Amino acid sequence: MKKNEEIKKSLAEILELPKDIILDIPKITMVGNLQIYIENHKGIIEYSSNRVRINTKSGVLRIIGKNLLLKNIILEEIIIVGEIQQVEFTD
Repeated sequence: MKKNEEIKKSLAEILELPKDIILDIPKITMVGNLQIYIENHKGIIEYSSNRVRINTKSGVLRIIGKNLLLKNIILEEIIIVGEIQQVEFTD
């Protein structure tokens, strides 16, 4: 399976295609420390006002902050607002 992902990665580079779509990895966009936009997620694991954990193909994305709120959730996109203090991937 790794060989298949390496082929996809090379193909994405050669054809200049977005890697997040070809490799099904998350795309994370932050606006300051006030909003985070996550594409290509695999579901919410944990949600509270100070911690959100989201499953992705690359591992679990953990967001820590204050007054965190899930503003928008659709099939493959999540928007979280609040005072974001830390963002990290864990296994």
